[in-house]
Amino acid sequence: MGLAMERVELAEFLDQAFPQVKGDFAIDALGEDELVVRLCVAERHLRPGGTVSGPNIFALADVGIYMAILARLGPVALAVTTNASIDFMRKPVAGADLIARVRILKLGRVLAVGEALMFSDGDARPVARASMTYSIPPK
Repeated sequence: MGLAMERVELAEFLDQAFPQVKGDFAIDALGEDELVVRLCVAERHLRPGGTVSGPNIFALADVGIYMAILARLGPVALAVTTNASIDFMRKPVAGADLIARVRILKLGRVLAVGEALMFSDGDARPVARASMTYSIPPK
């Protein structure tokens, strides 16, 4: 299955459908097997102690897997998360963006399953790993 949306289309869709996170995420790369998305870390993403908060790490995984699904299906705004699991493995590096490498493991008619491995920019050690399932609305 090829891509139904390219990087620019995905970015425009995210900005239009979710204006509350406009500017928070950037798609670094998009291919048949992987999407790489960045959380552009700002002060509002930090928790006490100066590290990226857990909810923002979760948001990176959720947005990344959602975008990877849409890249294959097209702009289906009503695809929703039905299950999520995340493992926080280490504290993110202070002052660095977070990068998620996202793969779609299964894309069916009704459900899609994806995983995201997240890193601090410039550090090869994973910060977190997430797996998520999305419900795809009927056409």
